Amino acid sequence: MNLRIQSFTEYQQQYAKSVESPESFWSGIAEQFDWHKKWDKVLDWNFNDPSINWFSGAQLNITENLLDRHLKDRGDQVAFYWEPNEPSEEAKTITYRELYQEVCKLSNGMRSLGVGKGDRVCIYMPMVLESIVSILACARIGAVHSIVFAGFSATALADRINDAQAKLVITADGLNRGTKRVELKSMVDTALENCASAEHCIVLDCVHSQPAMKPGRDIDYHELIKDQSADCTAEVMNAEDLLFILYTSGSTGKPKGVVHTCGGYMVYTTYSFQNVFQYQEGDVFWCTADIGWITGHSYIVYGPLLSGATSVVFEGIPTYPDCGRFWEVCEKYKVNQFYTAPTAIRALMGEGLEVVNRSDLSSLKVIGSVGEPINEEAWIWYHENIGKKNCPVVDTWWQTETGGIMLSGLGDLSPMNPTHAGYPLPGIQPVLLDAEGKEIEENEVEGYLCVKFPWPSAIRTTYGDHDRCKNTYFSNYPGYYFTGDGAKRDSAGMYRIIGRVDDVINVSGHRFGTAEIEDAINTNEYAIESAVVGYPHDVKGQGIYAYVVVDPAKFEKEDLVKTSLIDSVSESIGRIAKPDKIQLVAGLPKTRSGKIMRRILRKIAEGEIQNFGDTSTLLDPSVVETIVQNAVK
Repeated sequence: MNLRIQSFTEYQQQYAKSVESPESFWSGIAEQFDWHKKWDKVLDWNFNDPSINWFSGAQLNITENLLDRHLKDRGDQVAFYWEPNEPSEEAKTITYRELYQEVCKLSNGMRSLGVGKGDRVCIYMPMVLESIVSILACARIGAVHSIVFAGFSATALADRINDAQAKLVITADGLNRGTKRVELKSMVDTALENCASAEHCIVLDCVHSQPAMKPGRDIDYHELIKDQSADCTAEVMNAEDLLFILYTSGSTGKPKGVVHTCGGYMVYTTYSFQNVFQYQEGDVFWCTADIGWITGHSYIVYGPLLSGATSVVFEGIPTYPDCGRFWEVCEKYKVNQFYTAPTAIRALMGEGLEVVNRSDLSSLKVIGSVGEPINEEAWIWYHENIGKKNCPVVDTWWQTETGGIMLSGLGDLSPMNPTHAGYPLPGIQPVLLDAEGKEIEENEVEGYLCVKFPWPSAIRTTYGDHDRCKNTYFSNYPGYYFTGDGAKRDSAGMYRIIGRVDDVINVSGHRFGTAEIEDAINTNEYAIESAVVGYPHDVKGQGIYAYVVVDPAKFEKEDLVKTSLIDSVSESIGRIAKPDKIQLVAGLPKTRSGKIMRRILRKIAEGEIQNFGDTSTLLDPSVVETIVQNAVK
């Protein structure tokens, strides 16, 4: 199945058709997939409820499109090269036929445990091939997978299991990440103490730590599948049946379970993958994300497999055993398309070119960026030293909620401009709105980035709380999907993402609501109150700055208090969300109505202390002076 646009002129033609006749455009794309039953109606929608239905009445199973349909012509083709954390360990390959068989065996094993269509399954796994098998086994039997990044704490894991009411958890004994070992099973054990819905836990032996297994609940992965059939009838799903829930941070404390459904997600991830990366038969694609994030879902698992691609899966980190690891892996597998985060690029920039130049990167054809806006310095370094000025940089913008890439160049077909994500993909209708909700027609004017027409992989709801979906994404500007980002459009029509405009911090491409970090801090015995803001960070894009009011009666050494506060965040969310800077303060700048004036705290965190604007509503302006004097550099 080839959905690839061949020229920029063709892109312009397809884009025009997708706007003028969206139903005709997407039905033409969807016709190229295998369906048990075709749709009665291509699209039924309104952004007020919101209600979005693509391919209503159609029936399918997504795994038949990414496995079964490939068996005849590419059964022996490598689906994934697996590269271990330790370079000295044996790498693995799995073909499409082998992947099919492993998925079927686990699917049958899960069915033997009573897991079926509509049941939720939580996956808390390392970057190993069995993680992908677990995802696809859920989709095979119609279970809804909910992957939790294996860097989240037991508390965060329990919150997500309980919100989804997951019936089954799939995990591993542990994982290796660089020089660190993480004991996953013990984290799951702690989480499951407070999760009544989970009936079973499948445990994969990864690090041979021989964890305690709870009789009746815990099941060894390999014991479960060893006698299972390597064929499994796929569950027939409706196009709008749930495929997965993926939790993402919001501006309130509780994570949101973003819901994606089978039909539209299948169509859009395939289309966007083939076009953004200009993937061709025989290419080797590598996305360095973790499967716990939407990038891993869409561009490690679903998009590449639906396209019959060969991909690399990497267990480790870019700096282990040294900072040349990414480039060594690119050379080893002759990677053609490479997709990573600006945080990784910025971290590797500082290590010099010696570790880059010892690897042959001549196989690269497209290099991509994901997770946050890439700054110009990093873009130029990436283009010149990794792409050798021969590879286009596709600076992709999209979100967990969008399911697939929305703004981007299309391989080498589109013009490039550093710091600009580029043009909307066919089917995507972005607009910039002003504060009153009017569309901004002029160029080079910053506005709120919104989308005015549905695309196939759009968020359908937030699990168990449809009002939250409406209030978060569709109420700020009625009739539009609100992204939460600010953006500009240049004279050529290319979009530049400025950054978040809500109370969400983008740390190394991972979104955290300030409220959930504050909630974690406020559980600490020393903390009375806190306010968290983001600030520019040379490597992470944004760092986390926490202002914490501490109890004077309990105050001990400052370092001890700060360490304790960091531990509270790590235990509640995970170390990935720990503050970079903590300032202990006597009070926070509040209005007379008790609202924290966060814009002042953001300016202090950013080092801008000259003009705080109107502070006349502050209850005690002297609080600001004290915070400025003691700001953490």
